[in-house]
Amino acid sequence: MNDLFKIVSLLEKKLGKLLGQYNELQQYNKRLIEQNNELKKEVNHQHQQFNDLEKKYESLRVANAMVGSKEDKHITKLKINTLIREIDKCIVQLSD
Repeated sequence: MNDLFKIVSLLEKKLGKLLGQYNELQQYNKRLIEQNNELKKEVNHQHQQFNDLEKKYESLRVANAMVGSKEDKHITKLKINTLIREIDKCIVQLSD
């Protein structure tokens, strides 16, 4: 009977230890989820900043094309021609 009490006592200690570890892991998991959400927000913010900078760069490149560089002028002319073709297609579709 004494051995049975020892076994039960040992099981209780192990169960208590496991429950403690389980609670610690739950808290750790919660912290990781919060950290993951913060990092996702940061990535979205960085992505938005990148897009804004990319738009500014494109605007500056177009402005420089109007001012000087032959290469940039050529690229700008190609973009304008593409836009004109797209507008023409829209007009044709609206006409039908």
